[in-house]
Amino acid sequence: MEWDQGDGERLGTVLVCDDADQIRTLIRLNLELDGYDVIEAGDGVEALEILRDPAMPRPDVITVDALMPRRDGWWMVGMIRADPALEDIPIVMVTASVQPHHRVQAEQAEVDGFIAKPFEPDELLAMVGILAASGRA
Repeated sequence: MEWDQGDGERLGTVLVCDDADQIRTLIRLNLELDGYDVIEAGDGVEALEILRDPAMPRPDVITVDALMPRRDGWWMVGMIRADPALEDIPIVMVTASVQPHHRVQAEQAEVDGFIAKPFEPDELLAMVGILAASGRA
């Protein structure tokens, strides 16, 4: 878990949840370069601990992988959507699980965006920017 407050004017805070260190680093670096503060989690359990920690900033957007150890992204999204204190945070699923039934599952889970790995950083930044500015659709 990392959190960088930054010095300049920030666009918001993003919680990045992925079990792959390289993917978290790629997403974090792109978001930080674009002006976001980033919090990292390695799986759904760690992400929920962060979200429920009053000492941590509330994220404006969450990115989450579908398949992770301990608790996966599907479980995490379900827990967030079931929690009145968290349910309004926009979620972008960033995953290699891109079969048509995964997209349907994401819609049913009320995910706000779905990006397939490998992804273009500009696509992720655009989606996070829209969601950070407008909240859940």
